[in-house]
Amino acid sequence: MEECASPLKTDLPLPSRSFDWGDLYPSPYRVVHGWPALPDGYILGQVSGVAVDSHNHVFVLHRGSRRWTSKDVQPICEPTILCLDGKSGEQIAAWGQKRFVLPHGLSIDSRDQIWVTDVALHQVFKFSHDGDLLMALGTNRKPGRDGSHFNKPTDVAVSPDGTIYVSDGYGNSRVASFAPNGRFLREWGCKGSHLGEFDLPHGIALDAEGRIYVADRSNARIQVIDREGNFRSAWNNPDLGRPFALTVGPDGYLYVVDGGEQNERPPDHAGILKLDLGGEILAKWGRYGNYDGELYTGHCIAVDADGAVYVGDVDGRRVQKFLGN
Repeated sequence: MEECASPLKTDLPLPSRSFDWGDLYPSPYRVVHGWPALPDGYILGQVSGVAVDSHNHVFVLHRGSRRWTSKDVQPICEPTILCLDGKSGEQIAAWGQKRFVLPHGLSIDSRDQIWVTDVALHQVFKFSHDGDLLMALGTNRKPGRDGSHFNKPTDVAVSPDGTIYVSDGYGNSRVASFAPNGRFLREWGCKGSHLGEFDLPHGIALDAEGRIYVADRSNARIQVIDREGNFRSAWNNPDLGRPFALTVGPDGYLYVVDGGEQNERPPDHAGILKLDLGGEILAKWGRYGNYDGELYTGHCIAVDADGAVYVGDVDGRRVQKFLGN
């Protein structure tokens, strides 16, 4: 790991002002200082994915020494997936070396299988809990738009019956669905700003009723569709900011991370939100910055069975844990 990793560098500007979302919404969460407890000398790369399995193990996807702007087409040499103990933050396992070129999203299904998207390979991968490759969707390094090609896919959600939903975000601005065996079923959406269209679907999640929630990033909204692709509603409350990622927690609430571009004056577009499934914001916390509990660019979010919230910061190169007060 050490011979591949680059030292932590942050060339992003720090804010010259502060804004506390607690002035507008209740802030029932606090950051857990000192979490995670990584091995001495270990520095995370750009953290782009986080998810929690049924054992409250936290899986973190990071890019090691690779950056988004890199032109390198070789697989990342160091492990890119860490398994952490949710309570202590200590590392349990690490794998994924020499597998990905520019990994983007990570999710875990009801069978504790790991799903990862790679925007450089234009593929979606399914792994066992221990990192054995079980399935690959898409065609290696060949972008396209059909049942066997993606164009920079961003995230995956898997229903309890095994149906696979992929937000095929940067190139195609669509959602594609597949049978459990990987057979292409259907797609919906195209690039645009009308209802039912997407402009960079960046994150995707399912609720217990099978409704699909899409972080429609560049349209600064969340869209809700049913499993057949029928549009149900769109949430574009300005306080959502620019949703980058979302997940339905075990408690049935929707958790969202706002990672959007910064405004010249408050409120900052950086925060974590808790919503009911009707789109009402129940809580929002966090702000732009590099201190504990703050975010440069919140990119991914997960919630464990005990209600702890985990947020990955792609430009801040870290993952943080938040507990209810």
